[in-house]
Amino acid sequence: MQRHVAIAFFMSIEEEIKQTNFRNVQQKTILNILFTSNWIQNKQKEFFEPFGITGQQYNILRILRGQYPNQISGAEIKNRMLDKNSDVSRLLDRLIGKKLVVKSQCPKDKRASDISISETGLELLQKLDGAIDLQESQLMALSPEEASALSSLLDKSRG
Repeated sequence: MQRHVAIAFFMSIEEEIKQTNFRNVQQKTILNILFTSNWIQNKQKEFFEPFGITGQQYNILRILRGQYPNQISGAEIKNRMLDKNSDVSRLLDRLIGKKLVVKSQCPKDKRASDISISETGLELLQKLDGAIDLQESQLMALSPEEASALSSLLDKSRG
């Protein structure tokens, strides 16, 4: 009986960017993090496209689901975004147009708006949940222990 062994294939950062010389290991690591971040963002863009949303819009929907059934301000959404440079107003307008979120006037401050996720938004996230789990496990070719260690190291690097 023949056994098939899965061989993990990956390219090093040197192979990916066709560069072998770095000033130091910190520079190599920073470039690797930036390269990997862009690679993940491109994979997520491909993933979310059939669902008619972007990764940033998904991030907002995820934040709003965490608040559900309560409302949250646009400013608080911006504070919680992964990409702090996001144009939250524009993203919210698009999500409102897709009927995934609801915007209402804040009763305490007439100049402010409160945002909540709609039933349609919750249904979309429910559809996405299983697919997201699968996509994330495919993107991260790491064991849960390795992923946890990497996450801890990234937290430490920002310290």
